[in-house]
Amino acid sequence: MIESKKLILLVEDDPDHEALTIRALKKSNMANEVRVARDGEEAVSLLCGPDSIKPQVILLDLKLPKLDGLEVLKRIREYDDTRTLPVVVLTSSDEERDVVRSYQLGVNSYIRKPVNFNDFAEATRQLGMYWLVLNECPPS
Repeated sequence: MIESKKLILLVEDDPDHEALTIRALKKSNMANEVRVARDGEEAVSLLCGPDSIKPQVILLDLKLPKLDGLEVLKRIREYDDTRTLPVVVLTSSDEERDVVRSYQLGVNSYIRKPVNFNDFAEATRQLGMYWLVLNECPPS
């Protein structure tokens, strides 16, 4: 497993949301490398495959092609190497069942994407500050 304490894995299929998230992180002076998986299968492969990565945090959308975000979360939590990785669901879903199921599957945080860019940028800044600066991840 390739470990990078600075790496963020963004699992997002919408190019506009991907660009907004990366822009908001850069605007917040988060100098971290952002790796993007554009569907659920790619995310699982990056995290659980032979040349897997170990990001500082995973930002996971729920509405994904191939495997949805809940299935990605379920698979991440099945493996010892990925079980303790911090996962933040960052989604536009306002379905209560998605919130409940995410926590049942071991998500660390659930955040609804704000519609307004300034609100989105502020939420991303706070998210980055917490997960990349303040939070202490478990040792490898």
